[in-house]
Amino acid sequence: MNPLPNDWAIKERADACAATQRPFEAGEYFYTLLFRDAEGFRREDLSEAAWKNRNENIQPFSFWKTRYEPLAENPETLGKENAEELFRRLIKSENPPANACYVLAAMLERKRVLKQIKTESAEKGRLLIYEHGASGDVFIVPDPGLRLDELESVQNEVAQLLKSAA
Repeated sequence: MNPLPNDWAIKERADACAATQRPFEAGEYFYTLLFRDAEGFRREDLSEAAWKNRNENIQPFSFWKTRYEPLAENPETLGKENAEELFRRLIKSENPPANACYVLAAMLERKRVLKQIKTESAEKGRLLIYEHGASGDVFIVPDPGLRLDELESVQNEVAQLLKSAA
């Protein structure tokens, strides 16, 4: 069951403040705000100054403070790329498999590709908000509430998907 159909497309991290258009500098802290609107989730990245001057009456669905690092152009190992590519393909699909996306996100978190930023409650359960360490892309993954007796079948499903992606 997918609690957020078609809400997965969140634009990537900006290189400049959404309010002032001033480019972020390496090491600078900024705020990422997610707003939920009719089309899904909308992302805004704000400098600390813009954060302080924002309209506090307009509350985002979620927000966090992070540090800006320009994209590194390091080639990753084949295993990371396959798991990441599979995760990206599944999460953007029409009906993403919640269990597989959850397990892939956990795998990528362990490899320090994704970082869990927040956990939010929604009508249909918990939502885990991840940020890609290099690109700043944001992913919202529903927590399927897997039981221990379900893990082996989901791990086998993900392993099969990874083999077919290789």
